[in-house]
Amino acid sequence: MAKRLIAGLLLVPLADVLLLVAFSTVLDWRLIVALVVLTGLLGMLAVRAEGRHTVRRIQRSLARGEPPTDELVDGGLLIAAGAFLLTPGFVTDAVGALLVFPPTRVVVRRILKSRVIVPRLDDYTGGFTTGNVYTFGFPSGDGDDGDDRGAGSMAGGFGPRGPGGTGGAGRGGSGDTVDIGEDAYDVEFDDDPDDTSTA
Repeated sequence: MAKRLIAGLLLVPLADVLLLVAFSTVLDWRLIVALVVLTGLLGMLAVRAEGRHTVRRIQRSLARGEPPTDELVDGGLLIAAGAFLLTPGFVTDAVGALLVFPPTRVVVRRILKSRVIVPRLDDYTGGFTTGNVYTFGFPSGDGDDGDDRGAGSMAGGFGPRGPGGTGGAGRGGSGDTVDIGEDAYDVEFDDDPDDTSTA
C-alpha cells in the first residue's frame, strides 16, 4: 500500500509536467499560467464552502448523538483536495476537483472506507470495528495452527486461553465449564456469626 502511494505521488507531478509541456505547444504560456491560477482559486473557494458544510454536518451528527464517521472522512478528503488544488498543474487540479465535489467525493469515501480505513481499524481492534469478533460457540483448545486461537474463534476474538491468549475461560484456563456446589453460595455475615443466608 505504501509503495503504491509513493508511486502515485511521484507519477502525479510527472503527468502534470508532461501535460503542461503538451499544452505549451498549443497555447500561450500566459494563458496556461492564468488557467492554472484560476482553477486553483476556484477550487479553494469550493473547498472552503464544502468545509463549512461538512462542519455543519458534524455538528448535526453530534447533536443527534451519532458518530460523524463519514463527515470526518470528508474533512480529511477536503484537506487533501486543498493540497492538490494549491499545487500548480492540471492533473493535481483535476484530482482536487474530484475530492471537492460531493458526488465524486462520496465514491472516493466509500472506496477509502471499504478498502483502507475499516480493514486497518479491524486489524487494530481485533474485529470490533465491524463486529466480526468471536460470535459463535465457546473457545476450544483444539486449534490446529499452533497459535492461541481455537477452531471456534475468529480473528481477534477469544482464543483457548482467553482474551489475547493470556487468561483462561475458567480458572484453570482449560475452557471447560466449572460446576460448583450449593455450598459455594452460602454467605456468612460478620455482625452475627450464627446468621447464614443464601444469596
